[in-house]
Amino acid sequence: MARSRQLAPGVGRFSRSQAASRRGLYKGLKKSDKPAPAETPAFKEVTVGGDKNSGTRLVPTSKAPRFYPAEDVRQPKKSRKSPKPAKLRPTIVPGTVLILLAGRFRGKRVVFLKQLDSGLLLVTGPYKINGVPLRRVNQAYVIATSTKVDLGEFKVDAKINDTYFAKPATKSSSAEAEFFEEGRPKAKEAFPEAKSADQKEVDKAVIAAVQKQENLAKYLKATFGLSKGQFPHQMVF
Repeated sequence: MARSRQLAPGVGRFSRSQAASRRGLYKGLKKSDKPAPAETPAFKEVTVGGDKNSGTRLVPTSKAPRFYPAEDVRQPKKSRKSPKPAKLRPTIVPGTVLILLAGRFRGKRVVFLKQLDSGLLLVTGPYKINGVPLRRVNQAYVIATSTKVDLGEFKVDAKINDTYFAKPATKSSSAEAEFFEEGRPKAKEAFPEAKSADQKEVDKAVIAAVQKQENLAKYLKATFGLSKGQFPHQMVF
């Protein structure tokens, strides 16, 4: 009831019919200029041979299926909505220190670098300070603090995007190999040298900016937690 101001809870100024007429949706009915497709007849006349077959016969245009599914298969509802990346909160800018609230590194403080095309945030610990590597996090699970790291003109390499974090495809082993390997610990794969070099390159610029501010490295290293009687909605971060 956006156009009908409420006089009392649940009682609008206009009735439903009055509110609908004020919206004027009936004025904007879309009319199609395309010609209507020609209707195909349900039956067609076919010539049939034989003296006793009366020469012609009406045959259905489309054949009925021979088999039917035992149960009705539900068709998925088509949606006209296209997914769009979430807008970045105004409190989050490159260099903002964030507090992670979920995941493996919950409670850690990280530095925000940029927003990816998927809408996720690219953050780093840096790894040398608090052990948090380059990660993608959802902005719904972070607290933006007022502390900021001056990154200057530093820009993250364009190759570090959503595809960069995709898991490599694994080869499927045979059923016999899986049977004998059951119960054994899986061999740990070595961390790619290229990603390790990227982490060092990013952390080099971030650590240099962190060291310019006194006690900022200790702040990033300390984990966030609440004590008895502390409530996050009453705090200023």
